[in-house]
Amino acid sequence: MTTVTEGQKLYEVPVARGGMLATDAAVGGGMAFLNAELEKRDPRLLDPLQSVTWMRDIVAKTGGGWVEFSSNYFVDYATTGGVDNSGIIGGETNDIPIMQANLNKDVFKVFTFSNILKVPFVDQQKLQNIGRSLDDILDKGIRLNYNKSIDNIVYVGVAAVGTTGLVNSPTVTTSTAPNGAGGSPKWRLKTPDEILDDVNSMMVNTWTSSEFDLTGMANHILVPPTQYSYLVGRKVSSAGNISILQFLLENNIGRNQGVDLRIEPSRWCTGAGTGGTDRMAAYVNDEDRVNFDLTVPLSRVMTQPSVTEMAYLTAYAAQIGQVKLLYPQTMRYMDGI
Repeated sequence: MTTVTEGQKLYEVPVARGGMLATDAAVGGGMAFLNAELEKRDPRLLDPLQSVTWMRDIVAKTGGGWVEFSSNYFVDYATTGGVDNSGIIGGETNDIPIMQANLNKDVFKVFTFSNILKVPFVDQQKLQNIGRSLDDILDKGIRLNYNKSIDNIVYVGVAAVGTTGLVNSPTVTTSTAPNGAGGSPKWRLKTPDEILDDVNSMMVNTWTSSEFDLTGMANHILVPPTQYSYLVGRKVSSAGNISILQFLLENNIGRNQGVDLRIEPSRWCTGAGTGGTDRMAAYVNDEDRVNFDLTVPLSRVMTQPSVTEMAYLTAYAAQIGQVKLLYPQTMRYMDGI
């Protein structure tokens, strides 16, 4: 404060220092504010960063109730007798082929998922004073954990019980990406045409293995995010006006045959290949080729108060089946991209 004298009167004038009025300790102590009164409070509750993509990459078959396993029946046909077993006969032929059918069944594991939601009574009452529900917060966390558990089962399975998923099935034929003109199999060192050759080879191999049935040609390709960003961020050439990704989608063998190809990024492909290399997974994303069961969706199955813990306990449960790769010949892996 600066003292100014006018006649016999004294005046105290506040002096600005650094943009604020300076006051002495006595005056400052009498004008204190609470921290909360000086905050700008964001009413949102910010969730952790997370990624769940299973609903994009596979079909879930819902329903069935509480079970131990799920199963599928398959049939093979064959004929005996006749000329080359073809059924072509002559006018006096008595050697007519006989049709036979061989039925077999595949059995798949079903996992039970469960989490407990615990809401302490005192904490619940405290949060009500600020307009938040602890029950809603924990419920959201359980549902996130549920979806991430499905993601894990869908892409890599549960190693402890010997199941695998979309990117690591031992029944799928695996190849190594060929070297490009630059001497490397990595896409960032290949030309767009060489990358297209890699994609087409995967699609043609699944088509060939499916007896040239177009429903067996791969229509869904998963690649690591790094390779996907390269496809999106690079043009076909310095004179081109489309990305490599768009070039692949418009010029693959499936486009010519009426198969709509999708190429998607998947973090599960990073390091999934032999020797920790990056993997490309190509398959038919269709319920008749690959799927998994959600026999029981996530549900609140029971709730009870606990006097000894002064809390409400709610049990959540669901059942999730392993990935059913019904036709392994419709899927291919390529490592080293």
